[in-house]
Amino acid sequence: MIKLITILISVLLVGCQSNPQVPEVKSATVVRNTTKEFNTMPPPAGGPIVAAIYSFADKTGQRKPSDKLASISFAVTQGAEVWVIKALKEVGHGQWFRVVERVGLDSLTKERQIIRQARESVGDKRQLKPMMFAGILIEGGIIGYDSNIMTGGQGMRVFGIGVSDQYREDVVTVFIRAISVQTGEVLLSVSTTKTILSTGTSSTLFRFFDTGTQSFEAEVGSTTNEPVNYAVRAAIEQAVVELVKDGERKKFWSYKSKETTNELVQTHPPETSPIIAKPIATPSQQSDSGPSVAGDKGKSKTFVNRSTLPILKGNGEGKKEEKEGVKNSQETMK
Repeated sequence: MIKLITILISVLLVGCQSNPQVPEVKSATVVRNTTKEFNTMPPPAGGPIVAAIYSFADKTGQRKPSDKLASISFAVTQGAEVWVIKALKEVGHGQWFRVVERVGLDSLTKERQIIRQARESVGDKRQLKPMMFAGILIEGGIIGYDSNIMTGGQGMRVFGIGVSDQYREDVVTVFIRAISVQTGEVLLSVSTTKTILSTGTSSTLFRFFDTGTQSFEAEVGSTTNEPVNYAVRAAIEQAVVELVKDGERKKFWSYKSKETTNELVQTHPPETSPIIAKPIATPSQQSDSGPSVAGDKGKSKTFVNRSTLPILKGNGEGKKEEKEGVKNSQETMK
């Protein structure tokens, strides 16, 4: 009777326990963000912002946690800047930031030098276009990795038959700040955290038969570890979203409304903001040749305030930026 009960309990426990299957080899897939807020950010009113990022280093110094021996592998990725660049390029369907290459700047400048030398050798006098400069600098890094923040589990064993569950929780912390290139002021700073959960379940059966001369033992189980690289990517993407929202709350830029017919540029009080942009000047009020000087009597003269040119967009907009970012003031001179 006891043997029959033991068999029934073992069958019940094994049936309740999911049977772990050996995963099959999968082909390479494209990494995409599925967060709704990341993809549905409204576009900026003044067009994309030119941003540069040089590095996004691991400042934790943590090694990969191990219960048995010391590990020489780092706990988090050492190339997190690729996730920052990807997040900046894709937030709001790619309408918020234009990212300029700075991580591989040395290779880029060498390649441009090769082009110049090749053109000079064949007498080609064409000049390379100037490199785009950034209006804001993105800095920061992975500043925290805390392992075993929460650990626990539960289990039970009856007549040599048992089940157990275990879990462990780690936390990774990411910090991002936006800096004005023209003034060096830290405009925005955001910090986000992401938990990393690891779980494990198992079922065991151990019994002696034939007056203790024979034994039977069986074990089935599985573990699930959330990838650390995924946690770092999720934390960075959320930090970029919060950076955009924080900038809108502090009036460094604004969202483009559906009712807007003419695009409004980024606005902020002149006395507090290092990034100033003014309403659009109409073509009749501002000529393509820039500010006019004193001339014939009785004509309306236009003076352009050069200090109010927007610095967020770099140098990639040409005359269109000047028209959209310049405050026009008119003064009639007699």
